[in-house]
Amino acid sequence: MLSDLKRIIDQISRDKGIDRQLLIEALEEAVLSAAKKRYGLRRDIEVKFNEEFGEVELFQFRKVVERVEDEQTEVSILEAMRLDPEVELGDELGSKMENVSDLGRIAAQSAKQVIIQKMKDAERDVIFDMYRDRKGDIVNGIVQRFERGNMIINLGRTDALLPKKEQMPRRSYRQGDRIRAFLMEVRQDVRDHQLILSRTCNEFLVKLFEMEVPEIAEGIVKIINACREPGSRAKIAVASAEPDVDPVGACVGMKGSRVQNVVQELQGEKIDIVPWSPDPAKYVSNALAPAQVSMVVVDEDKKTLLVVVPDDQLSLAIGRQGQNVRLASQLLGWRIDVKSEQKYAKMTEAGFQSMMRIRGMNERLVETLYDGGITSAQELVNAEVAEVVELSGLAEETVQILQEEAGRTLSAAEPQETESEESFDPMMDDKL
Repeated sequence: MLSDLKRIIDQISRDKGIDRQLLIEALEEAVLSAAKKRYGLRRDIEVKFNEEFGEVELFQFRKVVERVEDEQTEVSILEAMRLDPEVELGDELGSKMENVSDLGRIAAQSAKQVIIQKMKDAERDVIFDMYRDRKGDIVNGIVQRFERGNMIINLGRTDALLPKKEQMPRRSYRQGDRIRAFLMEVRQDVRDHQLILSRTCNEFLVKLFEMEVPEIAEGIVKIINACREPGSRAKIAVASAEPDVDPVGACVGMKGSRVQNVVQELQGEKIDIVPWSPDPAKYVSNALAPAQVSMVVVDEDKKTLLVVVPDDQLSLAIGRQGQNVRLASQLLGWRIDVKSEQKYAKMTEAGFQSMMRIRGMNERLVETLYDGGITSAQELVNAEVAEVVELSGLAEETVQILQEEAGRTLSAAEPQETESEESFDPMMDDKL
């Protein structure tokens, strides 16, 4: 266990990049712990690593007394004089302990565990120092193994973890495959993996464009925001610091070469490159492309946008399962409500608005009743309960309550409606 230590220490220091003195101190600490367990906790023991012979030496210090009452801390004058003829009573006598290898199997195992732990701690610090400045970069590695859906990626000096949730959907890797990923997290005080990777985060997309587009790396073109649904579709908003540089063209590249390199790395994920604008109306029109936008109503306070599109453009603007408008909303950081021109015209009619003012009503219910022939709050009050139940699917009690609320709304609004009915402006109504 304690033999040939110099060669072992040199090899570990060289292979693991751990400071040699740190290993020696760990070894001395481990042997001291084992020796105290073996020879007594009260014994004053000192451990030194002998560089010349590559050995661990133990020294014990005891007080010289006439009569020994505690053999762990005291030594008789007769025995002391055999070790040092000039010793006197009351002196502290240091002497080398022989048969260090006699520490025993359990003590040796304890020493081994302390050394291993110190090595792990030191190596963890080395890895942290090596990678802490690379957080936020793209790293290259090789798929090492799989653990419960997670991937262990070999980066050369150490392994990193690519969690299952950070992996691209519908893409399988095999052991030995090369892979690129975003270094999302660098941990220091952890027992498991220090480096956490991601291929699904928005930052991975941004970094890929920085690598492909020199204008972004140079700061001429800036990526204002990015969002993605990994493996399916992504949007990035770009702006140029120089008027003669087209930010979209720079990102697309000659014949689409730059964006295609990014698409290839992301396994075919479609990428929309959107020109950024400080005007929310212009910005959302760009973000919803290729759909055409007829009109945008901006609510700065609520950070909402009502986007009106031609009837034949509605499905294109919304996208499959709402993906296009959802990504546009994430890109802008605003809530986006897309309406067709036909539906918007209906919503702005006075009768529709009168029903929207009824407490307990929502847009879907109002639209259902409107399409069924009940086109105002007054018509709702006058309608048969059974008719409203059939149209809406609501319970009779609920319909009666809505009719009562409609009556209250009409009563409250009657004087104002008499004066302003002809000049009703739907754009002034805060329900929009």
